[in-house]
Amino acid sequence: MKKIILIILILILLFVIIFKPKANPVNTNVENTENMVAESTYDYKQYKTVKLLHTATGQVEELPLDPYLYGVVAAEMPANFDIEALRAQAIVARTYTMYVITTDRKHDNADICDDPACCQAWVSKEDRLAKWNENERESNWNKIVDAVNSTQGKIITYNGKPIDAFFHANSGGKTEIPINVWGSGDYPYLQSVTTAGEDAYSQYSSEVTLSKKELIEELKQYHSDIVIDFSQDKPIEILSYTDGDRVKTIRFGNVEISGVEARTIFGLKSANFTFEISGDTIKFNVVGYGHGVGMSQTGADSMAKQGATYDSIIKHFYTGVEIVDM
Repeated sequence: MKKIILIILILILLFVIIFKPKANPVNTNVENTENMVAESTYDYKQYKTVKLLHTATGQVEELPLDPYLYGVVAAEMPANFDIEALRAQAIVARTYTMYVITTDRKHDNADICDDPACCQAWVSKEDRLAKWNENERESNWNKIVDAVNSTQGKIITYNGKPIDAFFHANSGGKTEIPINVWGSGDYPYLQSVTTAGEDAYSQYSSEVTLSKKELIEELKQYHSDIVIDFSQDKPIEILSYTDGDRVKTIRFGNVEISGVEARTIFGLKSANFTFEISGDTIKFNVVGYGHGVGMSQTGADSMAKQGATYDSIIKHFYTGVEIVDM
C-alpha cells in the first residue's frame, strides 16, 4: 500500500513539473530592448529617419528617429537622473530635431549634426556603454531606451509649431530669456523661471582665478585698447543684471562688455558671476552652467525627484506650450 501511495505522489510531482506554466521571461538584454523599441508601431510618416552628420568624419548616417534619440539622450543627460527628467529630455530632443528639420535646417546633406555647439550632442551606443561601469551598462541603456520609447511621437509646440527647445545644464536657480544671451530672438515660450534644488548639483557652482596680468592679456585678445588701473576705487564694476540675475554689462577699466562676452573671454561656465580682487588675483565665483535658456537639466531632475512628471517639467520651463503627438 505504501509503495502504491509513493508511486502516485511521484507521478503527481512529475505532472506538475512537466506541465507547469512558464513565466514570461524578463527582457534585460540591451540588444533585445533596443529591438523591441525599433519595432514600435508609431507612425512618424515622413519623419521616420534622421540623416545625422558626424562632424569628426564628415560622414552622414541615416538612423530611425527614436534610435537616433537614444544617442542624444545618452550624450546630453546623465543616466542616473530620474526617469521623468530623462523623458522630458527625450521630448525636448525630439522637438529640437523636428524644429531643425522643418524650420532651421543647418546642413545641406544632413538633417542635423552631432556637434552640440551647432545642433545637439549624440553618442553611439558602443561609445556610451564603454564609458559606463560594466555593472551599470545594461540598466543605464535600458533606462534611456525607456525614456525615449515611453514618449514616442511626442513633441512640444507653440501655436501649433515645434519650438526651438533650448536646454542647458544648470540655471543656478533661474533661467534666462534669449535676448539677454544672443541679443535677438522673439521666443514667447522662453521666459525666465525659477527652480528650487539646483544648488544640490556639482554643476551649480565653480570658480576661475586669474592674475591681473592674465586678465588683461585675455581681454586684449578681444579689446586691444584695454587699460585697467587697479589703483582706482572700482577698476572692475558690474553695471547691470539681466532678468535671470546674470551679469548684463560689466566694465573692465575703460572697456564695457556684456556678461556673455566676459563668460566667453574667461571661460566661465555661466554669465551669472561675481568677482573678488585680492592682491594680484581676480577670482570669478560662478553660479550655474550653460547659457541658461530653456530647460535646466538639473532643474528637471530636481523637479522629478520632488514628484513632477515630464509634462509638468516641460510646461514649467517652456511657457504656454502644448505637448502633442506628431
